[in-house]
Amino acid sequence: MPEGNGTVALAFSGGLDTTVCVSLLKEEYGYDEVIGVTVDVGQPDYEFEEAQETAEALGVEQHVVDAKAEFADLCMEAVKANADYQGYPLGTALARPVIAKAILSVAEEEGCSAVAHGCTGKGNDQLRFEAVWRDSDLDVIAPVRELGLTREWENEYAAEKGLPVEGGDGGRYSIDTNLWSRSIEGSELEDPSQIPADDIYKWTDNPSGKEAELVEVEFDDGVPVAVDGEELGGVELIEQLNAQAGAHGIGRTDMMEDRMLGLKVRENYEHPAATVLLTAHEALEGLVLTQEERQFKAQVDQEWSQKAYQGLVDAPLTGALEAFIDDTNERVTGTVTVKLEGGHCRAVSRESDYAVYSESAASFNEEDVSGGITQQDATGVAKYHGFQSRLANRILDDVKKGAAVTDGSGDAASEDTEE
Repeated sequence: MPEGNGTVALAFSGGLDTTVCVSLLKEEYGYDEVIGVTVDVGQPDYEFEEAQETAEALGVEQHVVDAKAEFADLCMEAVKANADYQGYPLGTALARPVIAKAILSVAEEEGCSAVAHGCTGKGNDQLRFEAVWRDSDLDVIAPVRELGLTREWENEYAAEKGLPVEGGDGGRYSIDTNLWSRSIEGSELEDPSQIPADDIYKWTDNPSGKEAELVEVEFDDGVPVAVDGEELGGVELIEQLNAQAGAHGIGRTDMMEDRMLGLKVRENYEHPAATVLLTAHEALEGLVLTQEERQFKAQVDQEWSQKAYQGLVDAPLTGALEAFIDDTNERVTGTVTVKLEGGHCRAVSRESDYAVYSESAASFNEEDVSGGITQQDATGVAKYHGFQSRLANRILDDVKKGAAVTDGSGDAASEDTEE
C-alpha cells in the first residue's frame, strides 16, 4: 500500500462504501486529505443532496461534475450499435468510463497523488474505473477490495465511527442510477429463487390495463433526435421516454449475469427509454440495410457491446468497430412508431427515404417482381435450393442400408471388379 502525505480523489456518492472509504483512506492509508468527486450522469436530485450532506458531515471537499451530456452522447452510440449484454441494455457499464475520466480530470487539476474508488474485488466496476485511471501517473487505491471488506463490516464500522450513511434503502440494496438505467442488487436479491418485492422498482409501474400508447421516434444518422415530432437533446429525450415507457411497465430485467471475473450474479434493472430506442433503432435498420449488412453488423454490434461492457469504449478495436457502425448508420434516418402496452414495446411502423424496399416487388397482388424478374424465374432457384442436403441425406441412407453408394442421380456408381 502506498504511504500518505498527499491528497487522494475519491469517487464519492455519499453511500455506505464511499463514506467508509473516506475514513479508511486517512486511517489505513495515511492520506492527508480526501476530496470527493461526484459525477452527474443523470442520478436523481436527492442523491446529490445526500452526497452533499454526507460530505459536509465528513468534512470532505466535494466536487460535482456535470457529465450528463457526455454520457447521453455515449448512450446514443450504444443505440447505433444496438448494444446490450446478455439481453439487457448497457447502463452502468457505459457510465463508468465517463465518471472515471471526470474524476481523473479533477484529480489532476487539484494536484492529487492518487485516485480511489469503493468497488469490491468481485464486481466489474473496479476494472472499468481502473482501465481509465491506470493510463495516468496517479496511484490507484481500492480500500474495499484491498482490505477485503464486507457490507456487514462496513455497517458496523460506520456505526462505531458515527459516520452518516444513506447507501440507498438504508444500505439494504446496492443501487446505481443514471440516465440510461437503474440497477438494484444485494440483500435477498442475491438469492435467485427469491421473487423481488415490487418496491425495488422506481422507474417502472407494474404492467396493468393502462391504455396502449403510440410513440414516434425520429432518427438522423442512427441517432434519435425527436419524439412525436418534438426535437429534443439527448438528455431530455431519454428522460421523456423513461417517463412515458416506464408508465407502461416497460424496461424491467431480472437476470443471471456473467461478470468479467467469471462470477454469476443476480441483477435487476430498469431501462424504459433504452428499451424503446433500441427497439425502434433496430426496426429502422431492418428497413434500410441490406441482408448482408444486417448479418455482419450483428457481429460488429456484439463486439462493440462486449468492449462497452468491459468499460473499454476508447480501445482501438472499439474505434474500428464504430467506423463500420457509423458508415451503415448514415442511412438509418427516418421514423419508427412503437406501441407501448402492458410492459412491452414493439415497432408497429417504420418509414425512411433510404428504405431498401419495393412494395410492388414484394406485393402478392403484383404478378412480376421488378427489373424483368418474373415469379417463374424462381423455379430454377427452387430446384437447386437444398440440393446438397438432399444428396447428402440420400447417400447417408444408402450407406446405412449397405447399398451401393450412388452418385446422387439414383444410379449405382460403377466399380472396378477386377481382382
